[in-house]
Amino acid sequence: MSTRRVVGCMTGTSLDGLDVALVTIEGRGLAMRARFVRGRSTPLGSVGPSLRRLAEQQAMTAREVCSAQHDFALLHVRAIEALLDSEACDIVCVHGQTVFHEPPLSWQVMQPAPIAHALGVPVVYDLRQADLAADGQGAPITPMADWVLFRDETSPVSVVNLGGFCNITNLPAGGDEAIDRIDARDVCACNQLLDAIARARLGCGYDTDGATAMNGAIVPRVYDDAKRLLERQAESGRSLGTGDELAAWVDAHADAASEDLLRSAGEAIAEVIVRRGVASDSRQVLLAGGGTMNRALIAAISERAQGRSVCTTDEAGVPAAYREAACFAVLGALCQDGVPITLPHVTRCSSPAPVSGAWVYPARGRSA
Repeated sequence: MSTRRVVGCMTGTSLDGLDVALVTIEGRGLAMRARFVRGRSTPLGSVGPSLRRLAEQQAMTAREVCSAQHDFALLHVRAIEALLDSEACDIVCVHGQTVFHEPPLSWQVMQPAPIAHALGVPVVYDLRQADLAADGQGAPITPMADWVLFRDETSPVSVVNLGGFCNITNLPAGGDEAIDRIDARDVCACNQLLDAIARARLGCGYDTDGATAMNGAIVPRVYDDAKRLLERQAESGRSLGTGDELAAWVDAHADAASEDLLRSAGEAIAEVIVRRGVASDSRQVLLAGGGTMNRALIAAISERAQGRSVCTTDEAGVPAAYREAACFAVLGALCQDGVPITLPHVTRCSSPAPVSGAWVYPARGRSA
């Protein structure tokens, strides 16, 4: 049985960097087994402000958008080349940068052709559009990859992504017959809200290690107001995106101390994640994403876990910082195998689910 070496690439809504991961794939389709090999993070550099302008719906010229896409593609090339370190890969799967998401509309900025040309391998991208065209939400998109990477045939597992928005995959115990019982959803704003507070109050992109929040106190009215808005998102049953960042909430509590605002918001986020997202029968909660570096947020989640085992995906063999990139490597392999990567009962797309992904190929005979 041949082994495929697949690179997955991800930049989240927090716009804090490009993550790339190399994953080896044994087998085909749902019978595949995946192993994380290594990952690498690269700052967005000069392309970051342009992507943020797009995400914040600021006016840009067509030339500026084209330039941002081109520079973003070249950033991917450099990051993947550094990851591979002269080794080869078979395919690359890129997510692109989400700059607008309001189903049925969604835009992940990406120009894949320079990647295929530079690396000499096929590139699959635009993984959400097929689901959206089939009346789905286009998200969550990682549950099938979570199934491949993290399932436990004897015990239910919850995979919690603490990204710009929190999304959760609740994996049932059992074999492939249990796939139809996978529960996954977007829950609420997470780093989008915490980072907005940090930018407004601390003058930096995020609260490093959650240190400021650790020194804060819970202000009941601030906590209750945040929890009300976050619960409304959790109950909506839709994918979250543009307009769900809750930036106005930060301005509405201008009288609260910075540390108290961060602490109250983090505690409210943790409450909604555990109460509204994590399955009641899950015995293990695996945390991933940038929020795992926020000690205050992790402590708040762990406190509410009520006897469940709480750890990062590192314990399952995939570093928390690279879980999404690793998932996209798996999704790329599933796309190559013609397996639908979304679940109708999760994204609400029509059944049977479509096969996702658009492909760009290098020139015939060209290889890195």
